Amino acid sequence: MAACVLAGVALQADTLVLRDGRRVQGELVAVRDGVIEFEGQRGIFGRERVRFDREDVLRIELDGVGGGSRYDNDRNSTRDDRGTDTRPSGMRERSVSVEASQPWTDTGVNLRSGQAIYVEAAGRVRWGPGRQDGPAGERNSPRNEGRPMPNRSAGALIGRIGEGDGLFLIGDETGPIRVRDGGRLYLGVNDDYLQDNSGSFRVTVYY
Repeated sequence: MAACVLAGVALQADTLVLRDGRRVQGELVAVRDGVIEFEGQRGIFGRERVRFDREDVLRIELDGVGGGSRYDNDRNSTRDDRGTDTRPSGMRERSVSVEASQPWTDTGVNLRSGQAIYVEAAGRVRWGPGRQDGPAGERNSPRNEGRPMPNRSAGALIGRIGEGDGLFLIGDETGPIRVRDGGRLYLGVNDDYLQDNSGSFRVTVYY
């Protein structure tokens, strides 16, 4: 899958470094649910969206973010060129409480198309009788067409930009998430029935 997107010519691009030594240039889209989504270059002008398991990726070098920051898969964090474990410096932050009984929580954060954000979430929510989980949601959760994201874990932290249908999983990932569309950021819990829910996630968005 990765062979068709090996690095082409680029003046500014993120770089995906695979464990087998290959480097793929393009644009990081998201790191979520154990999968790294990457829009790689195909030749000089072409692009192709690909996905890699996190276990196959050594690190992601982010162009133009925090003066040469990188996402290191072995440490599940970003590092600057001095090697310290930190997200890019100078980012704004907003903390919100995401109530499990509410459909969506307005973060008050407006994002640009293609902007990278970092999210830290803590806490547990009860999303059904005898069911409670942290931001990652239920393990081995079966598909449920009633949830906002049917094929993602029940009770997991999810995001939405504006009023559109472009939902994305956040879970307990702390790596960079690059949003495709610009607009207001909303956060919610991936559940189909909210009336019996309780608890909340404490979420900080770095943008």
